[in-house]
Amino acid sequence: MHPEQIADIRQPSDPAMHPDGARAAFVVKQMDLEDDWYVNVIWQWDGADCAPFTAGPADTAPRWSPDGSRLAFLRAVDPTLKPQVAVMPGDGGEPVVLTDFELGVKEIQWSPDGTHLAVVATEYVPELQGLEAEERARRARRITSLPFRWDNKGWTHDRRDHVWIVDPNGARDPLCLTPGDDNETGIVWSPDSSEVAFLSPRHERYGLESGTQVYTVGVRGGEATLRAEVGNWAELSFDGAGRLYAGGNPDHWDHPSTTRLYRLDADGAVVLTPGLDRNVVVPAPPTAPAGPQWLADGTARMLIEDRGAVTCNVVSASGEVEELIGGRQVITGSSFTTDGAEAVYVASVATNPGELWRWTSAGSERLTDLNGGLAASLVEPSTFTIEHEDVTVEGWVYLPPGDDKVPVLLNIHGGPATQYGWGFFDEFQVYVGAGYGVVATNPRGSSGYGDAHVRAVARQWQEEMPPDLRDLLAAVDAAAAVEPRLDTGNVGVMGGSYGGLATVRIIAADPRYKSAVAERGVYIFNSFSGTSDIGPWFTDMYLGRGSIDDQATMWSGSSMSRFKAIATPTLILHSEDDFRCPIEQAEQLFTALLRNGTEVELLRFPGPESHELSRSGKPKHRVERFEAILDWHGRYLDPQPVVGSR
Repeated sequence: MHPEQIADIRQPSDPAMHPDGARAAFVVKQMDLEDDWYVNVIWQWDGADCAPFTAGPADTAPRWSPDGSRLAFLRAVDPTLKPQVAVMPGDGGEPVVLTDFELGVKEIQWSPDGTHLAVVATEYVPELQGLEAEERARRARRITSLPFRWDNKGWTHDRRDHVWIVDPNGARDPLCLTPGDDNETGIVWSPDSSEVAFLSPRHERYGLESGTQVYTVGVRGGEATLRAEVGNWAELSFDGAGRLYAGGNPDHWDHPSTTRLYRLDADGAVVLTPGLDRNVVVPAPPTAPAGPQWLADGTARMLIEDRGAVTCNVVSASGEVEELIGGRQVITGSSFTTDGAEAVYVASVATNPGELWRWTSAGSERLTDLNGGLAASLVEPSTFTIEHEDVTVEGWVYLPPGDDKVPVLLNIHGGPATQYGWGFFDEFQVYVGAGYGVVATNPRGSSGYGDAHVRAVARQWQEEMPPDLRDLLAAVDAAAAVEPRLDTGNVGVMGGSYGGLATVRIIAADPRYKSAVAERGVYIFNSFSGTSDIGPWFTDMYLGRGSIDDQATMWSGSSMSRFKAIATPTLILHSEDDFRCPIEQAEQLFTALLRNGTEVELLRFPGPESHELSRSGKPKHRVERFEAILDWHGRYLDPQPVVGSR
């Protein structure tokens, strides 16, 4: 696979089973390199075949009405415009766009009785409403609280996300259920259609601390009711009896940790899955529809992250968990019939970016062949383990065809509380196509392996050799013991976000690496803690409570504190509008390495590119990023590209 081939990927998502169980809607996303945007079209499986159901080019979030007579979704007539609510006949036809929110709609859900649509829409604060765009942009930004900007959203101090009720017939104007100065997200309906539950961070320390609260509000508006105090809450759901649930943890300082399913009773949150040491809120890749799907028998269907896979599971009313759809794959969305007898789901494997599948008690069958042509040229990984210090760390190796030795690229994921695994990852396939052996692993600090594994790095980065660094330094040799084609004398390293942090730590600790690419990383906690959208609490969570007020602790936990030991040629990649790890992090690393005499370059991608460039940035920038990475490593590692790749 070569960089331009990422435009050949067709990515399905957000499956929605029709109430009759005989058909389903889903979204197919593909790059348009020429126009430099993404095209999203809603497709339909009609019981026999799959084909486009809407014209696009920016249609997402398909939601069937409860009686199946209509399909609501989000539509932008142009990918550069904001999405609005659209409704079309369930058997096909011309959609009617019902809303005209200046800043668009983010979420949409039918009420169970089919009479209303709840949406999350964004509007400017009152003092900026009605202004011309030029005047709004001219004004100075008056900042009074945190956060005032958010990665991949931009400036947020001047706008609010609110819950609205939209009439699916277009007969009435939208009604705002949550006016005011707060923000809401994560909407779900109660089964009797009387109220909407949502997440909203309204606690006094919001902006300085993480966490959100859970509320409900009546369908006609009024005062919102607090249902759960501040915690790390996500993915709300109601069961058929009207009981409200949330994934996450009731202690908003309980991160890094494993998320569990909680029932939100009147007297507090009650954990439903205490014995499940795996995430019920999957941190990455995004899942849609998200959260449990409750059936009439009181059981739920839920996605769970587990050892490099994401599986679909049955959760009983008493909290017992049983795997329903497993295997070496990453499921990113599932939708069941009301009796749970059938489902459609989207899954990717290492050699396929994603397909739509149908599940019954007899097993699974693939419904689409969106990526068959591309998948035929992709590489299946082998596995290895790092066995040391009384822990087992999993890893994967991707090798190009042939028998010759190949240079090695050690890849490090972000988070650190995420995981590599059995799903498709375009980066690995591009690097294999360029002639590299790719090594990837889930060191301590990764999710998917339980509390002990993900918590292992907390308050450890101040040490000279924290556990994640020890795991990563052992990865290449452990992989080569299984795959001797890996040339352990010809190794490069790279990673983004936490992976950028770890890349700098590695090249400071071990001179074996001939090239490095540090991307969108956090390198100095002292400045990150005050400039990142998550800095005030992420710093304390990983370095220890109170560390944000201790300059010495923040410096000792920073990769930059070891910069004088770095001799490896390093390419630093960063985006101008990265608000998660602001670009000053890259600038400081670049300057330090220059002063150090280390060979270094800084490649800056202009705004509005954010922390998400490598996953959802402009198509042309994503290709240019790949080309820059391959050029840099190629200068020092001398790979032999696979025939047919560039």
